[in-house]
Amino acid sequence: MSLIVVTTSPRVAPGLLSRRAWQVLEEGPVRTGSADHPHLPYLAEAGVEVEVVVCDPAALVREAVSGTVVWLEADEALMRSIGHAAVVLDDPPVIEVVPGSYDLPGARLLDLVSVMDRLRVECPWDARQTHESLAPYLIEEAYEVLETIEEGDRAALREELGDLLLQVAFHARVAAEGPEGFDVDDVAEGIVAKLVRRHPHVFADTRVEGAGEVSANWETIKAAERAAKNGGDPGSVVDGVPMGQPALSLVAQLLRRAEGVGAPTTLPEGVPADGLGARLFELVRQAQAAGLDPEAELRAVARAYKQRFASR
Repeated sequence: MSLIVVTTSPRVAPGLLSRRAWQVLEEGPVRTGSADHPHLPYLAEAGVEVEVVVCDPAALVREAVSGTVVWLEADEALMRSIGHAAVVLDDPPVIEVVPGSYDLPGARLLDLVSVMDRLRVECPWDARQTHESLAPYLIEEAYEVLETIEEGDRAALREELGDLLLQVAFHARVAAEGPEGFDVDDVAEGIVAKLVRRHPHVFADTRVEGAGEVSANWETIKAAERAAKNGGDPGSVVDGVPMGQPALSLVAQLLRRAEGVGAPTTLPEGVPADGLGARLFELVRQAQAAGLDPEAELRAVARAYKQRFASR
């Protein structure tokens, strides 16, 4: 006969099961090793009896030789034990795994939210953090992500992106407790709405002929958003450029904004043309014209200079 193992995801609301899972559960008999399995109340409501037992993989497999047994939930270790118990039998039962529910892409983010909630309550260090105290870590983690990209270390990139994602979740959790009045779902909702709004060629009927038109539409939509925020005043093309970023990338972003609308890319009168700042500004402008990222170019030279000392 057969042993049917029904698996479920803790990231999917209890009671939401696949059609096949409901079919095998209703046919029974159903066993589980967890008295507090989150699906038990919903199964009981549907008239499905579930017996809570001490899990004995060998006994479970032997019972399935003569009849069908349904087991609710199993981890990797249990499945391995069931496999070992089955292969030693002369006539082992058919073992079928039926996904009752499974994770969609992004489901693990729910684990991060859950862990962050617990840390905020139970960890003294996490509980006392504020937006201000976390700010240095946000900058540090962003630079560590950048370093792994520059070094081509994709394994480290995965880890560093996780550290950066933690900062987003942490700030959202702090905000949920304070006067800001938003949480991680509000953060996600905001960026989803912005992406949909700024990609009408994907989510609406706008047609584009290439990346250049996409960028032009993006700037037009951003200008409309600024005007909406300012009561109809379109504001400046450089509004929203973060002045706290490194100077090379700051100048590059200001120049990109100006070039996008055909604004002057030269320094205003009164700035000494022979000053160090003006000369650096001109170098950034030249890099932009050549299609180079001045920040990345200087960082590459800095890495080469650092390596000179590492080889000694």
